[in-house]
Amino acid sequence: MPRFFFHTHIGREVIADPTGTELRDADHAWEVARDTIQATMAESEAQARLMGAILVVTDEAGETVLEFPFSEVVTLAPEEPAPTVH
Repeated sequence: MPRFFFHTHIGREVIADPTGTELRDADHAWEVARDTIQATMAESEAQARLMGAILVVTDEAGETVLEFPFSEVVTLAPEEPAPTVH
């Protein structure tokens, strides 16, 4: 299975993923990236700062597979009803 690395970019700071995760394909990496961002935003007290963060996923060769802005994952909390569209 291919290995994917999830590096968090917050402004100029980079939190590197030195070990990576073996996943079946890039689509699975996208799902893991989304879930990781959702979990981070749910737990973080620095949500405003993280709104500008990007999770960059690379393959074993160091090539960028996808860039996932944290701001794209922000959703309503599960207990909040979705707004009604008229």
